[in-house]
Amino acid sequence: MIFQDILFYFFSVILIASALGVITVRNPVNAALLLVLSFITCAGLWLLLEAEFLAITLVLVYVGAVMVLFLFVVMMLDINLNQLREGFWKWFPFGAMIALVMVVEISMVLMGKYFGREEMPIPEPKGVDYSNTKELGRLIYTEYVYAFELAAVLLLVAMIAAIALTLRHREDKKSPNPSKQVKVRKEDRIRIVTMPSEKKE
Repeated sequence: MIFQDILFYFFSVILIASALGVITVRNPVNAALLLVLSFITCAGLWLLLEAEFLAITLVLVYVGAVMVLFLFVVMMLDINLNQLREGFWKWFPFGAMIALVMVVEISMVLMGKYFGREEMPIPEPKGVDYSNTKELGRLIYTEYVYAFELAAVLLLVAMIAAIALTLRHREDKKSPNPSKQVKVRKEDRIRIVTMPSEKKE
C-alpha cells in the first residue's frame, strides 16, 4: 500500500464519520462543526485527485465563508431543540423511504457501466507546468458551457425565490421612502417660532 492509498482511506474514514455525525448529533452547533470537518477532508480527497483549484475553493468558499456564517447564525439564534424534535417519529417512515430511494439511485449510478476502471481510470501524473485552473476553465467554457449557464440560471431563480419567500409586507413596519426623502425641503422640516420672553418672578 502506497502513501496515497493510506491518505485516501484516512480522509475517507473521517469524511464518512463526520457526515454521519452531521445528521445524528442533536446539537446544531456540533453538526455545523462536523460539516466543516467534512468539507476539509473532502478537500483533501480532491487534492489526491490533483484538483487543487476545487479543493482550495471548497475550503475558502464553503468553510471560510458559508459555514462560518451559518455557524454564527446558529449560535446567535435561540433554537428550541425540543420543538425541532417534535414529529420526528411521525415523519420517520417517509424520511426512511426517501433515504432508501436515494441509496438505491446512488448504488445504480456507482455500480453502472459508466463508473468502471475502464471508463474512469486512475488519472496520470501531470507535469510541473500543468495548470488545473486553466484546464477547468477551458472545460467549463467549451464542453460544459450550457450546463454551466443552466446551473447559473437555476441559482439565480433559487436566490429570487428565497428573497420572495422571506419578504413579508407588514402594516406596522416602518421603512424609509427614498422618493419622499429626496423631495424634502428645509421649510418642511424646520419651523421657526417666535415667542415673547417671560420674566421670572
